[in-house]
Amino acid sequence: MYPRVIIDRAKYRHNVDKITSLCAEHGISVSVVTKVFCADQTLIDILNNCHVDYLADSRIVNLKNMQTHLQKMLLRIPSLHEVDTVVRVANISLNSELETIKALNEAAKKLNIKHKIILMMDVGDLREGVFFKADIEQMVESILLLSHIDLYGLGTNLTCYGGVIPDQESLGRLGDMIVKLKQNYQLEFDMISGGNSSHLYLLEAGQHPAFINNLRIGEAIVLGRETAYGKDMPDLYQDVFILECDLVEIKKKPSIPMGSIGMNAFGKTPQFEDYGLMDRGILAIGKQDVDYHELMPEDQDVRLIGSSSDHLIVDLTHIKQSYQVGDILRFRLTYGSVLSLMTSKYVRKVYV
Repeated sequence: MYPRVIIDRAKYRHNVDKITSLCAEHGISVSVVTKVFCADQTLIDILNNCHVDYLADSRIVNLKNMQTHLQKMLLRIPSLHEVDTVVRVANISLNSELETIKALNEAAKKLNIKHKIILMMDVGDLREGVFFKADIEQMVESILLLSHIDLYGLGTNLTCYGGVIPDQESLGRLGDMIVKLKQNYQLEFDMISGGNSSHLYLLEAGQHPAFINNLRIGEAIVLGRETAYGKDMPDLYQDVFILECDLVEIKKKPSIPMGSIGMNAFGKTPQFEDYGLMDRGILAIGKQDVDYHELMPEDQDVRLIGSSSDHLIVDLTHIKQSYQVGDILRFRLTYGSVLSLMTSKYVRKVYV
């Protein structure tokens, strides 16, 4: 049954082992990010048998449902409305709002537990985190007064929103703050979570800041590449996840629609280039499942033209091999396409 995502368990395990070994050489623990595959238990089971320190996810429901002995980390900043659930299902959460941290404290007090938090510092990427140094010091003073919150460490995030590269300058801001907090409050943090897959190029270049002892890694394991510059990493597989779709129509048609052009199904007015008559194929997958811009055909002669909710249209005019209705096209994936395909209930997941 198609469309389907083929997930190679052995290749995934290989990538996990390679990344965790690389990080261990530099004294870094790994929080494996599971959100991209919706924390599917098949891959969680693999992680349960690897040298993994933490499982990290943005979705509370994923953390709640996964079966694991490993510590769970909530990646997305908690909502005030979910603090009771957070302290029950997550051992650690990333935080940037004092009001939310105080609410977590009250929720943890009800359960008579201490909840670990990583205070996030924004060093320039402008996603989550406290930006001004004075605000961080004030927050630390308040957090240290909370009876059921363990200020487990500091963290930062780069490349996810602003595309800021982790380097000596950006990460140096985090390092300076650590020194200042140690001096002013005699703090010794258990975890300095310095970033994600974009940090890995620093390890390979021998430029890793020694004060960082944790990374949150998802894409490097799933796609076998670092994300600062998008380069494939040696000895890693880039095809852990592969999309397979079947051709449901092949017809020779014009390359531009005939008639007056109005809005399409998504309220946009499309524009087209005239390539003359072409061999056009339709695949049984659409925008509801994936953005076709995030798909890379293994047959490089296949050109992706566009998609509607449920159909992906391809240009087969210049292919070297002959396709027929029912034939399967395979695609390499990006992080975004893995994320959406694994989320779609209309795409079958097949583990090999």
